Amino acid sequence: MSEPARANPRYTPYHPRWHRRRMPIFWWLGRLSYTRFITRELTSLAVAYTALFLLAALCALAYGEADWEAFLARLRHPGWVAFHVGVFLFLLFHTVTWLGLAPKALVLKVGRRRLPDAAVVAGHYAAWAAASALVLAFFLWRTG
Repeated sequence: MSEPARANPRYTPYHPRWHRRRMPIFWWLGRLSYTRFITRELTSLAVAYTALFLLAALCALAYGEADWEAFLARLRHPGWVAFHVGVFLFLLFHTVTWLGLAPKALVLKVGRRRLPDAAVVAGHYAAWAAASALVLAFFLWRTG
């Protein structure tokens, strides 16, 4: 404990207010890398919306055929179709940028050598394609 603090327990060192430049709200538009980062973060709202949308679809399905048909009829409105096309594009951007970050988050080694970043990204894209093919095959099998 410092000498002034021992002599006076209520003593606090004086710190003048530090000078901080004001940051404009759209500071992230100044560089393309910042813009891509913030955009990817904002597209996580589309991910959250999709999760809630799937829960709403499951609830409509659980309440019976009439509710499910009403749910589907609402979704056929051109406004909803356009909105969901936008959500799909946001999800696609989010996925591509997220998979591009995989080599930074996952360091794979074969023996003592690090796997190249391109191999890690290619593996993630292959897993994405395989999972998408399985889902598509399941739905085509169920409807066919």
